[in-house]
Amino acid sequence: MAGSKKNNPEGLAALPAMLPRLWRLGLSLSGRRDMADDLAQAACHRAIERFHQFTPGTRMDSWVFSILVSIWKNERRADAIRKNEALSDASNAAELVSSDNPETTLYHKQVVAEVGRLPEAQRETVMLVYVEGFSYAEAANILSVPIGTIMSRLASARLRLAARLGRNADTQAEAAAE
Repeated sequence: MAGSKKNNPEGLAALPAMLPRLWRLGLSLSGRRDMADDLAQAACHRAIERFHQFTPGTRMDSWVFSILVSIWKNERRADAIRKNEALSDASNAAELVSSDNPETTLYHKQVVAEVGRLPEAQRETVMLVYVEGFSYAEAANILSVPIGTIMSRLASARLRLAARLGRNADTQAEAAAE
């Protein structure tokens, strides 16, 4: 059993490098730093416990992200967390963005806050594809949905974001003109 996947520390060595990304997704889903900490830790813990289920040759980060999403969904069911609650407070957006340019940082915070107002299914899809860089197929696998659902969620999210951010930009331009 010395060579089994269960005792393969090389595969598990990738976990620490994933922590910031796991935490970021946890924060995006929950909107709370403490919950993001718990989700990232729980995902790593479960990955260690169930490493024997990992399929060599596949992306470990995709597998661990699937674990985190599953834990979050289980937590939501258990705690009856309301839909669309995560990241509704723009102050949480500061955890996800930073820039040397204050105007860029402000705009990024607005974008992240608007992403936080998306329905959860769209929000988690946007985070996985646009922030974490997973392909549509990988995001579909992580979320256990068809790839067409990923495409539909992203299209809907883009329309909502464009409408909301466009309206905000128009309002800001009008205010500046006055």
